[in-house]
Amino acid sequence: MLFIVSKLIDALLLPSNVIGVAALLGLVLLALRRRKAGMATLVLAAFLLVIVGWSPLGSAALRILETRFPQPVADGGVTGVVVLGGEIDTHVSAERNIVALTDAGERLTKAAELALRYPHARILLSGGLADLLLAPGKTEAALGRDLLVEIGVPAGRIELEEHSRTTCENAVESKEVARPQPGERWLLVTSAYHMPRAVACFRKARFPIVPYPVDYRTRAFDLRRPSSSTAAGLAVSDLAAHEWIGLAAYSLIKGTDFFPSPETADRGR
Repeated sequence: MLFIVSKLIDALLLPSNVIGVAALLGLVLLALRRRKAGMATLVLAAFLLVIVGWSPLGSAALRILETRFPQPVADGGVTGVVVLGGEIDTHVSAERNIVALTDAGERLTKAAELALRYPHARILLSGGLADLLLAPGKTEAALGRDLLVEIGVPAGRIELEEHSRTTCENAVESKEVARPQPGERWLLVTSAYHMPRAVACFRKARFPIVPYPVDYRTRAFDLRRPSSSTAAGLAVSDLAAHEWIGLAAYSLIKGTDFFPSPETADRGR
Protein backbone atom coordinates (compact mmCIF):
# COMPACT_ATOMS: atom_id res chain seq x y z
CA MET A 1 0.00 0.00 0.00
CA LEU A 2 2.82 2.40 0.87
CA PHE A 3 4.36 1.79 -2.56
CA ILE A 4 1.09 2.68 -4.32
CA VAL A 5 0.49 5.77 -2.20
CA SER A 6 4.05 7.01 -2.71
CA LYS A 7 3.72 6.63 -6.49
CA LEU A 8 0.46 8.57 -6.55
CA ILE A 9 1.74 11.39 -4.33
CA ASP A 10 4.92 11.68 -6.36
CA ALA A 11 2.93 11.98 -9.59
CA LEU A 12 0.65 14.65 -8.14
CA LEU A 13 3.57 16.79 -6.93
CA LEU A 14 5.61 16.79 -10.13
CA PRO A 15 5.84 20.37 -11.48
CA SER A 16 4.44 19.50 -14.91
CA ASN A 17 1.39 17.85 -13.33
CA VAL A 18 0.87 20.73 -10.90
CA ILE A 19 0.86 23.16 -13.83
CA GLY A 20 -1.53 20.97 -15.82
CA VAL A 21 -3.93 20.62 -12.90
CA ALA A 22 -3.83 24.40 -12.29
CA ALA A 23 -4.64 25.09 -15.95
CA LEU A 24 -7.50 22.57 -15.94
CA LEU A 25 -8.86 24.03 -12.71
CA GLY A 26 -8.78 27.50 -14.24
CA LEU A 27 -10.81 26.33 -17.23
CA VAL A 28 -13.33 24.60 -14.97
CA LEU A 29 -13.74 27.77 -12.92
CA LEU A 30 -14.35 29.77 -16.08
CA ALA A 31 -16.94 27.23 -17.23
CA LEU A 32 -18.67 27.67 -13.86
CA ARG A 33 -18.75 31.44 -14.51
CA ARG A 34 -16.25 32.16 -11.76
CA ARG A 35 -14.30 34.44 -14.07
CA LYS A 36 -12.06 36.15 -11.53
CA ALA A 37 -10.91 32.95 -9.85
CA GLY A 38 -10.57 31.16 -13.20
CA MET A 39 -8.42 33.89 -14.75
CA ALA A 40 -6.23 34.08 -11.64
CA THR A 41 -5.67 30.31 -11.74
CA LEU A 42 -4.82 30.36 -15.46
CA VAL A 43 -2.38 33.24 -14.93
CA LEU A 44 -0.74 31.24 -12.13
CA ALA A 45 -0.43 28.19 -14.40
CA ALA A 46 1.14 30.32 -17.16
CA PHE A 47 3.55 31.91 -14.70
CA LEU A 48 4.64 28.51 -13.37
CA LEU A 49 5.06 27.21 -16.91
CA VAL A 50 7.42 30.06 -17.79
CA ILE A 51 9.44 29.83 -14.56
CA VAL A 52 9.71 26.05 -14.40
CA GLY A 53 9.89 25.47 -18.15
CA TRP A 54 12.36 28.12 -19.24
CA SER A 55 14.39 29.11 -16.20
CA PRO A 56 17.45 27.07 -15.04
CA LEU A 57 15.65 26.29 -11.76
CA GLY A 58 15.28 22.60 -12.55
CA SER A 59 18.90 22.27 -13.69
CA ALA A 60 20.10 23.95 -10.49
CA ALA A 61 18.05 21.60 -8.31
CA LEU A 62 19.34 18.59 -10.25
CA ARG A 63 22.96 19.74 -10.20
CA ILE A 64 22.96 19.96 -6.40
CA LEU A 65 22.09 16.27 -6.33
CA GLU A 66 24.60 15.31 -9.03
CA THR A 67 27.58 17.00 -7.37
CA ARG A 68 26.97 15.59 -3.89
CA PHE A 69 29.12 12.49 -4.43
CA PRO A 70 32.31 12.56 -6.53
CA GLN A 71 33.38 9.54 -8.50
CA PRO A 72 35.75 7.40 -6.41
CA VAL A 73 39.36 6.80 -7.27
CA ALA A 74 39.41 3.51 -9.19
CA ASP A 75 42.16 1.75 -7.28
CA GLY A 76 42.34 -1.22 -4.95
CA GLY A 77 40.27 -4.36 -5.03
CA VAL A 78 36.52 -4.50 -5.50
CA THR A 79 34.42 -7.29 -4.02
CA GLY A 80 31.30 -6.48 -5.94
CA VAL A 81 29.26 -3.94 -7.88
CA VAL A 82 25.61 -3.22 -7.09
CA VAL A 83 23.74 -1.73 -10.05
CA LEU A 84 20.34 -0.19 -9.33
CA GLY A 85 17.43 -0.51 -11.75
CA GLY A 86 15.90 2.32 -13.72
CA GLU A 87 17.89 1.91 -16.90
CA ILE A 88 15.44 -0.36 -18.73
CA ASP A 89 12.02 0.44 -20.18
CA THR A 90 10.15 -2.68 -19.15
CA HIS A 91 7.04 -1.67 -21.13
CA VAL A 92 8.84 -1.50 -24.49
CA SER A 93 11.03 -4.48 -23.61
CA ALA A 94 7.98 -6.67 -22.97
CA GLU A 95 6.11 -5.58 -26.09
CA ARG A 96 9.07 -5.70 -28.48
CA ASN A 97 10.83 -8.68 -26.91
CA ILE A 98 14.09 -6.73 -26.66
CA VAL A 99 16.08 -4.96 -23.96
CA ALA A 100 15.09 -1.31 -24.36
CA LEU A 101 17.26 1.15 -22.45
CA THR A 102 16.08 4.43 -20.94
CA ASP A 103 18.11 7.64 -20.63
CA ALA A 104 19.75 6.02 -17.60
CA GLY A 105 21.28 3.26 -19.71
CA GLU A 106 24.79 4.26 -18.62
CA ARG A 107 24.16 2.39 -15.39
CA LEU A 108 24.37 -0.88 -17.33
CA THR A 109 27.17 0.12 -19.71
CA LYS A 110 29.24 1.20 -16.70
CA ALA A 111 28.49 -2.14 -15.05
CA ALA A 112 29.91 -3.90 -18.11
CA GLU A 113 33.01 -1.68 -17.98
CA LEU A 114 33.53 -2.37 -14.26
CA ALA A 115 33.06 -6.09 -14.85
CA LEU A 116 35.99 -5.99 -17.27
CA ARG A 117 38.09 -3.77 -15.02
CA TYR A 118 37.53 -6.01 -11.98
CA PRO A 119 37.33 -9.56 -13.39
CA HIS A 120 36.82 -11.16 -9.96
CA ALA A 121 34.12 -8.78 -8.71
CA ARG A 122 30.54 -9.95 -8.24
CA ILE A 123 27.99 -8.08 -10.37
CA LEU A 124 24.65 -7.66 -8.59
CA LEU A 125 21.73 -6.21 -10.55
CA SER A 126 18.95 -4.90 -8.30
CA GLY A 127 15.46 -4.18 -9.60
CA GLY A 128 12.07 -5.83 -9.76
CA LEU A 129 8.86 -4.63 -11.40
CA ALA A 130 8.35 -1.09 -10.09
CA ASP A 131 5.45 -0.02 -12.30
CA LEU A 132 1.90 0.07 -11.00
CA LEU A 133 0.39 -0.77 -14.38
CA LEU A 134 2.85 -3.33 -15.73
CA ALA A 135 1.68 -6.91 -16.13
CA PRO A 136 3.94 -9.65 -14.76
CA GLY A 137 6.99 -10.26 -16.90
CA LYS A 138 10.76 -10.10 -16.81
CA THR A 139 12.16 -7.89 -14.08
CA GLU A 140 14.62 -5.07 -14.69
CA ALA A 141 17.37 -7.19 -13.17
CA ALA A 142 16.64 -10.13 -15.48
CA LEU A 143 16.55 -7.89 -18.57
CA GLY A 144 19.78 -6.24 -17.46
CA ARG A 145 21.45 -9.63 -17.20
CA ASP A 146 20.32 -10.47 -20.73
CA LEU A 147 22.00 -7.34 -22.07
CA LEU A 148 25.22 -7.79 -20.08
CA VAL A 149 25.51 -11.36 -21.32
CA GLU A 150 25.04 -10.13 -24.90
CA ILE A 151 27.82 -7.59 -24.33
CA GLY A 152 30.15 -10.33 -23.11
CA VAL A 153 29.90 -10.45 -19.31
CA PRO A 154 29.87 -14.12 -18.23
CA ALA A 155 26.41 -15.11 -16.97
CA GLY A 156 27.95 -16.88 -13.99
CA ARG A 157 29.27 -13.59 -12.61
CA ILE A 158 25.89 -11.87 -12.59
CA GLU A 159 23.61 -12.12 -9.57
CA LEU A 160 20.02 -10.87 -9.47
CA GLU A 161 17.84 -9.17 -6.87
CA GLU A 162 14.33 -9.13 -8.34
CA HIS A 163 12.03 -8.24 -5.45
CA SER A 164 12.65 -4.52 -4.91
CA ARG A 165 10.29 -1.82 -6.20
CA THR A 166 11.77 1.21 -4.43
CA THR A 167 15.25 2.51 -3.69
CA CYS A 168 15.15 1.52 -0.03
CA GLU A 169 13.94 -1.93 -1.03
CA ASN A 170 16.95 -2.05 -3.41
CA ALA A 171 19.19 -1.59 -0.39
CA VAL A 172 17.51 -4.13 1.88
CA GLU A 173 17.10 -6.83 -0.75
CA SER A 174 20.59 -6.32 -2.21
CA LYS A 175 22.13 -6.75 1.20
CA GLU A 176 20.23 -10.02 1.58
CA VAL A 177 21.70 -11.31 -1.70
CA ALA A 178 25.22 -9.90 -1.32
CA ARG A 179 25.69 -10.65 2.39
CA PRO A 180 28.63 -8.21 2.62
CA GLN A 181 31.41 -9.04 5.04
CA PRO A 182 33.65 -6.66 7.01
CA GLY A 183 36.52 -5.37 4.91
CA GLU A 184 34.81 -5.96 1.57
CA ARG A 185 34.54 -3.13 -0.95
CA TRP A 186 31.26 -2.78 -2.82
CA LEU A 187 30.62 -0.15 -5.47
CA LEU A 188 27.13 1.30 -5.87
CA VAL A 189 26.30 2.30 -9.44
CA THR A 190 23.34 4.56 -10.15
CA SER A 191 22.61 7.91 -11.78
CA ALA A 192 24.39 10.84 -10.12
CA TYR A 193 21.12 12.64 -9.38
CA HIS A 194 19.76 9.49 -7.71
CA MET A 195 22.88 8.79 -5.64
CA PRO A 196 21.92 10.84 -2.53
CA ARG A 197 18.66 8.91 -2.12
CA ALA A 198 20.40 5.60 -2.83
CA VAL A 199 23.18 6.27 -0.31
CA ALA A 200 20.61 7.27 2.33
CA CYS A 201 18.83 3.95 1.86
CA PHE A 202 21.98 1.81 1.83
CA ARG A 203 23.21 3.52 4.99
CA LYS A 204 19.88 2.83 6.65
CA ALA A 205 20.15 -0.84 5.63
CA ARG A 206 23.74 -0.92 6.97
CA PHE A 207 25.18 -2.03 3.66
CA PRO A 208 28.57 -0.26 3.37
CA ILE A 209 29.09 0.88 -0.21
CA VAL A 210 31.30 3.23 -2.21
CA PRO A 211 29.14 5.56 -4.36
CA TYR A 212 30.00 5.36 -8.07
CA PRO A 213 27.76 7.96 -9.77
CA VAL A 214 27.15 7.85 -13.54
CA ASP A 215 24.61 9.27 -16.01
CA TYR A 216 25.20 12.98 -15.39
CA ARG A 217 22.55 15.31 -16.86
CA THR A 218 23.71 18.87 -16.09
CA ARG A 219 26.61 21.22 -16.83
CA ALA A 220 27.65 24.42 -15.07
CA PHE A 221 26.72 26.23 -18.29
CA ASP A 222 23.10 25.12 -17.88
CA LEU A 223 22.73 27.35 -14.84
CA ARG A 224 23.48 30.47 -16.89
CA ARG A 225 20.98 30.05 -19.70
CA PRO A 226 17.27 29.30 -20.18
CA SER A 227 16.11 25.86 -21.24
CA SER A 228 15.99 25.14 -24.95
CA SER A 229 12.24 24.50 -24.65
CA THR A 230 9.55 24.36 -22.01
CA ALA A 231 9.36 20.59 -22.57
CA ALA A 232 13.07 20.20 -21.75
CA GLY A 233 12.79 22.45 -18.73
CA LEU A 234 9.78 20.62 -17.38
CA ALA A 235 11.49 17.24 -17.86
CA VAL A 236 14.54 18.33 -15.85
CA SER A 237 12.36 19.94 -13.18
CA ASP A 238 10.22 16.79 -12.86
CA LEU A 239 13.34 14.64 -12.49
CA ALA A 240 14.77 16.91 -9.80
CA ALA A 241 11.44 17.16 -7.97
CA HIS A 242 11.06 13.36 -8.00
CA GLU A 243 14.40 12.98 -6.21
CA TRP A 244 13.90 15.77 -3.68
CA ILE A 245 10.40 14.50 -2.87
CA GLY A 246 11.85 11.01 -2.45
CA LEU A 247 14.57 12.25 -0.11
CA ALA A 248 12.02 14.07 2.04
CA ALA A 249 9.55 11.17 2.08
CA TYR A 250 12.19 8.57 2.99
CA SER A 251 13.52 10.85 5.74
CA LEU A 252 10.05 11.29 7.25
CA ILE A 253 8.78 7.74 6.83
CA LYS A 254 11.89 5.56 7.02
CA GLY A 255 14.23 7.76 9.06
CA THR A 256 16.96 8.00 6.44
CA ASP A 257 19.32 10.99 6.23
CA PHE A 258 17.65 13.76 4.25
CA PHE A 259 20.86 14.68 2.38
CA PRO A 260 23.69 12.29 3.32
CA SER A 261 27.23 13.59 3.23
CA PRO A 262 29.98 11.96 1.14
CA GLU A 263 32.19 11.33 4.18
CA THR A 264 29.73 9.34 6.25
CA ALA A 265 28.48 7.50 3.17
CA ASP A 266 31.97 6.33 2.24
CA ARG A 267 32.41 4.91 5.72
CA GLY A 268 29.22 2.92 5.19
CA ARG A 269 27.96 3.93 8.61
